[in-house]
Amino acid sequence: MARLVGIICVGVLTAAAAGAEEVAVTVYNSNLGVVSEVRDLSFVTGTGEVAFRDVPDQIDPASVRFELVGSRQGISILEQNYAYDLVSVDKIYSRYVDYDIEVLDKQGNLIGGTLLAAGQGAITLRDASGRVKVVLLENVTQVNFPTLPEGLITRPTLFWRYAAETGGSFPARVSYQTYGLSWEAEYVGVLSADEKTLDLSGWASITNNTSKTFADATLKLVAGDISRAPQAKAAGMARMDMLATAEAGFEEKAFFEYHLYTLPRPSTVAGKEVKQISLFEPARTAAEKRFVYRPEQNAQQVEVALQVVNAEQAGLGMPLPEGRVRVFQADADGSLILLGEDRINHTPRDEKIDIRVGYAFDIVPEEKLMNQTRVSQQVEERAYELQLRNRKDEPVTVHVEKALPGDWQVIAADFRYERKDARTLTFDVPVPARDTTTLNYTVRVKW
Repeated sequence: MARLVGIICVGVLTAAAAGAEEVAVTVYNSNLGVVSEVRDLSFVTGTGEVAFRDVPDQIDPASVRFELVGSRQGISILEQNYAYDLVSVDKIYSRYVDYDIEVLDKQGNLIGGTLLAAGQGAITLRDASGRVKVVLLENVTQVNFPTLPEGLITRPTLFWRYAAETGGSFPARVSYQTYGLSWEAEYVGVLSADEKTLDLSGWASITNNTSKTFADATLKLVAGDISRAPQAKAAGMARMDMLATAEAGFEEKAFFEYHLYTLPRPSTVAGKEVKQISLFEPARTAAEKRFVYRPEQNAQQVEVALQVVNAEQAGLGMPLPEGRVRVFQADADGSLILLGEDRINHTPRDEKIDIRVGYAFDIVPEEKLMNQTRVSQQVEERAYELQLRNRKDEPVTVHVEKALPGDWQVIAADFRYERKDARTLTFDVPVPARDTTTLNYTVRVKW
């Protein structure tokens, strides 16, 4: 591809933004970030314009808040403009149609003329004599433009028009919202050989899909569902690279009706990057393996789940943000085998967590509707038979959750049952090793 002349490169350097003195980034679960930056800005007495360069390309300009640090008065912001038409080779060509440029080919020939068109691997010029030349870009080593076309910028920039009673350089704090920032929790659990304990570690996976790198920022994560007004357009996604660190994790505290996780050290979140930081120290907690059968969801398989309690006495006790959980178990040679993965909701302390791992290979359910009798126009009785065949070498207990419609009651049952809620009947059915247990029950349903 053709490269640009030196005069344009010099312009880019002189327009580069100064680094911020302070940066704080708060990231939410919902494709949203709030950024606060302190930078020194220069003002002249009277009316002028100041540029705040290198803002994210997905900034919400309407959310910008500007204030001078300290008690300085006398500078008023009159208007704000957000410029995001970034420089590119194609845009420079399009702006220079009907203007003179110079092309240097591989043989060292300098070809000058008026640019008529550019595209499809060639540029078309008209020289001083009126002749039209087509130059293939594969033969071009350099293209010279007089200057950077007006209106094109190298980085997204906020321009403020101001009125100042006094000039000088003053620190200003600028805060704004931006799309393209999000985070979610990632958990890794290793189940013990006896399947009684789970070693759980948590990571915060932070995605920066914006163009901006936040260097040495104070990083905060908000866990919880905040109310959001509808967006005018969805933010774009970009290719992401992965960066992980296992340094000290976040400090957690309650904040309003959410939970706030603050990293106790500065961190750099680069543009177009996924960064992972330890959320909490690895914890060992008691785990209970459960077999659950929900025939309305999957009539042919019994679900396997791990239940843990998010309590301090059980080894945890920290509010756990919503996220994905991967569960592994070590084989005899020490290699880890993935057992399954699930997503958990935001879980306060002292609440139970059910991690669905997969489906049991050696437990076979078979449910049948044995009889259906109409008692009246609005009432019927249904008789069910459920066979649970256990092909394992050890006994199991299967927790059955049967969804029922309408107003129902149990007329007869082989095993003790409970009403989980208005629509769910539950049983705990023991099944001996290499044996079969049959559950029969009858319900009366009123519509």
